[in-house]
Amino acid sequence: MQFDTANSLTPKVALNTAAISSSTTTNGVILDTQGYGGLTFVLNVGARTDGTFTLAVTHGDDSGLSDGVTPAADDLVGTAAGTAVSAAQTMKKLGYVGNKRYVRASVVSTSVTSGATVGVTAILGRPEIGPAA
Repeated sequence: MQFDTANSLTPKVALNTAAISSSTTTNGVILDTQGYGGLTFVLNVGARTDGTFTLAVTHGDDSGLSDGVTPAADDLVGTAAGTAVSAAQTMKKLGYVGNKRYVRASVVSTSVTSGATVGVTAILGRPEIGPAA
């Protein structure tokens, strides 16, 4: 393999890996996408007893997402429903191609009594000025 992708990607923690033990929505951090042309979220479910865990995305122009809304279907590569995980040691991805500067991933957990260990990584790509940090 001769193509370097490391210098064109910036990984960020979108949601710290932690136990989710109830049916709830767990919000991640708000990411600033300025300077990048692509964003992919990776949902990682580790140890799991029960429940289903699904990505949800919010985007907006305000740094605090006071104007945050769910992106339209054509702002996503894939669907939030397609990220539903109900098995241990599973990863799913969801791409964001919208034009809003600020984006946040959340995990929606349903049918949870014991739960799972869940985290989300954001991968910012296609930097306007490289190499990526």
